[in-house]
Amino acid sequence: METSNLNGVLSSPEVQAFANGFPVMMLHLVVTFGLLAVAATVYAFLTPWREVRLIRQGNTAAATGFAAVLLSLAIPLAVSLAVSSSLRDIVIWGVATVVLQLLVFRVVDLLLNGLPQRIERGEVSAAVVLAGAKIATSLIIAASLTG
Repeated sequence: METSNLNGVLSSPEVQAFANGFPVMMLHLVVTFGLLAVAATVYAFLTPWREVRLIRQGNTAAATGFAAVLLSLAIPLAVSLAVSSSLRDIVIWGVATVVLQLLVFRVVDLLLNGLPQRIERGEVSAAVVLAGAKIATSLIIAASLTG
């Protein structure tokens, strides 16, 4: 390829858009994944049982429940990322959805009384109910961001 052709390709609008947009996209991803990690850590400290310890012991119910929590936290964060126009928007809406999710999770845990003990005993059925409730609430919170 000739130098003039290469310069033409490198200065094309598509390449310039990528060069300008890719670092911004990476920053938005890092911030959103950071919010997810912080939210998951806070959730783990707020729950009446210790998922990580139970998961390390091979408790499938705890693993199912915690996987649902990660998914439930990620859904509104993903929508926040999609509807936000700046890093500030992502942080503001991301933090708002995480706080709301953690509050809703706590309410769900209280309403579904006795599930923590059942999950600790390894009852997968309890974890599936808890997962369904948490994913359902996250979908509703995510939808509220778009509207």
